[in-house]
Amino acid sequence: MKYLNIITNGLFKENPTFVLMLGMCPTLATTTSAVNGMSMGLATMAVLVCTNTVISCIKGITPDKVRIPVFIVVIAAFVTILQMFMSAYAPESVNQSLGIFIPLIVVNCIVLGRAESYACKHTPIASLLDGVGVGLGFTLGLTVLGTARELLGAGSVFGFALLPETTNILLFVLPPGAFITLGYLVAIFNKVRPE
Repeated sequence: MKYLNIITNGLFKENPTFVLMLGMCPTLATTTSAVNGMSMGLATMAVLVCTNTVISCIKGITPDKVRIPVFIVVIAAFVTILQMFMSAYAPESVNQSLGIFIPLIVVNCIVLGRAESYACKHTPIASLLDGVGVGLGFTLGLTVLGTARELLGAGSVFGFALLPETTNILLFVLPPGAFITLGYLVAIFNKVRPE
């Protein structure tokens, strides 16, 4: 039950997209489609899980004076591994869409924030589960935002056409559409989420 609470905390109470409003740069820039949003969320979650686990394991041997630089090196190592993995195995369209936002995971405040606020104070298993929960919350947020923008802007979801082209609203696949859609989704999320 304790471990389930850690995971659901990242999904609802501390959802990075809809509650904490962290990681807004990749949130707004990469969610032009559901696939892009989900891919960015999963990439961030992979780094978050690995980083939290390693930082929790090395917290006892890391001096306080160099704690943040050590966190950045650990995060950068996992982002480099992720980028090489994506270059080798991810579809070319996903690599082109996410582009510079994959290396920018190194400075994503969600990853560094969870390392500082959770991983360096808890056990490796709890930290791993926190990474899973927050990562799932971020992935959920980006996928929902990408789905809404793709449906309204292109009339499709995950590339499958659902609406005729005459109903497409170009604004939603452009940057202003990201802000508008995010604003409505934050309002809806905060209205329906459990207190």
